[in-house]
Amino acid sequence: MRGMADTLEIIDLHAGIEGKEILKGVSLTVRTGEIHAVMGPNGSGKSTLAYTLMGHPKYKFISGDIRINGESIVGLPPNQRALKGLFLGFQYPLEIPGVSLANFLRISYNSLRKDEPMLVRDFRKLLEDKFELVGMERSFATRYLNEGFSGGEKKKAEVVQLAVLRPKFAILDETDSGLDIDALKLVSDGINSVHGPDRGIVLITHYQRILRYVTPDFVHVMVDGRVALSGGAELAQKLEEKGYGWIKGVEEGGGELRQPSMPDAPEQNH
Repeated sequence: MRGMADTLEIIDLHAGIEGKEILKGVSLTVRTGEIHAVMGPNGSGKSTLAYTLMGHPKYKFISGDIRINGESIVGLPPNQRALKGLFLGFQYPLEIPGVSLANFLRISYNSLRKDEPMLVRDFRKLLEDKFELVGMERSFATRYLNEGFSGGEKKKAEVVQLAVLRPKFAILDETDSGLDIDALKLVSDGINSVHGPDRGIVLITHYQRILRYVTPDFVHVMVDGRVALSGGAELAQKLEEKGYGWIKGVEEGGGELRQPSMPDAPEQNH
């Protein structure tokens, strides 16, 4: 038995960048223990959703709400949202010269657990375990964050951060982009290893291939800044076979398009 699930609620969210509205009323509810895949064609607003959830200053909140366990976080800066349990894995991770990956993660870890900071030697062992999880060499711990890393190494480092920090909700923005099949499997294994009853994952992706290794509970398709269609894991397979054009057609024709209704909370016995 476990307690009540934590919830991340996105309510009629409108947001944009450089004066242009990109998100035009996105509503989703994510509970810990669930994996939600967010798919859609280029320009549909997927990355804007990720950055808006995390409070990126370039992305302007217009209206709606974002709540964690009923508490609005729209007025909070990114570091405060992280303290509330949000994590963003970047599509294009930044290089930060002068800051080693190990120091970055140890400071981040201890800032989330100020009452129980971890000693350096204990943290080193934790970090080595997470490196092994995604097939990274231990030497990366002393290298500057993402500096000189390949695209695949940067994505693996993002998953290491996720595994170390263990947030309530992880927003992963196209973590699969630029990965060869071996790296994709390792990154997927890392995501699966941190998924559990105390963690909700929003996996943003353009392609279905990562969903062969990370099975979502729900799949949502964004079109023109809105969630146009929701379903189960089988929806991703349909998108792989038919593309996105048929959803646009349904939307324009006013036929079988349905706005998603969120399921009841799962039984609290697993």
